[in-house]
Amino acid sequence: MTTSAIQAARAAGPPLTERQEQRRRRILRTAAALACRGGFDAVQMREVAETSGVALGTLYRYFPSKIHLLVATMQAQLERMLDQLRRHPPTGDDPGERVTATLMRAFHALQREPQLAEAMVRALTFADRSVSAEVDQVCRLTTAIIVDAMGQDRPPTAGQRAAVRVIEHTWQSALVTWLSGRSSIAEVRSDLETAARLLTLE
Repeated sequence: MTTSAIQAARAAGPPLTERQEQRRRRILRTAAALACRGGFDAVQMREVAETSGVALGTLYRYFPSKIHLLVATMQAQLERMLDQLRRHPPTGDDPGERVTATLMRAFHALQREPQLAEAMVRALTFADRSVSAEVDQVCRLTTAIIVDAMGQDRPPTAGQRAAVRVIEHTWQSALVTWLSGRSSIAEVRSDLETAARLLTLE
């Protein structure tokens, strides 16, 4: 990729100063901590503002609603995942194995913080058109994670790009069914492995 997914995700708005970026990161850490303790309902904008040390009006300038805030929290989680992936690439004999290993690593991380995972997924589910830019950023980062995990020294083929979209849909559906208790981690792995095999069918 000639431009990182993180840079692309941030391109939608004006660049933040270092002080503003630090404030934004502090707000996101606060939102994540509250969600870890109590899920979606525990993330209240007034408490986020007070705990992160910003005025409520300032918080709303960064994030117009709780949905915007939690989708941005998911974006931050994906940015960290992408950074870790690039520092510690997955091993495996083919792209499908490497993608499955990467996404299962992410699932195991979510297992450790299920209430945070539930809050972020609920926010994505509730997001309307006003949050479309933030949701698009999440999608771009998810795509970048899958493409990087493939570990190829060439761009994906047209068939592989279609497979990546199927893997993304499978990943999102698996998150929802796992969080609702309708699928096990073993079933999640099986579904991801099945979708990831599409990468090597050409």
